[in-house]
Amino acid sequence: IDFDLILENIKDLNSLVGEGISQIEHTPRGARLRRPEPLSLTLYRNGIVVGNGAFRPYQHPSTQQCLQDIMDGYFPSELQPRYPDGV
Repeated sequence: IDFDLILENIKDLNSLVGEGISQIEHTPRGARLRRPEPLSLTLYRNGIVVGNGAFRPYQHPSTQQCLQDIMDGYFPSELQPRYPDGV
C-alpha cells in the first residue's frame, strides 16, 4: 500500500469537491452558508476506519477495493450511493 499516494490523492479529491468552501443551504426563512461535513479516513498499520464505521483490516477485499479506488485517483466506489457528488 502506497500511503504517500493515498494521502496525495485524498488531497486532490478533497480539492475537487471544494474542501473549505461553503455551500448555500436553503432554510424556511431564507438561506445560510454551510460547510459540508467531512468523512474521516483513519489509516492504521493493519487496517482502516471510514467515518464511524468498524475497523477494516487491509486483507479484507472491500478495504483493498476502497484503497485501490483512492490510489487510482477516484472516490471509493462504496461511497457513491451516499455521496454521489463526492465527499
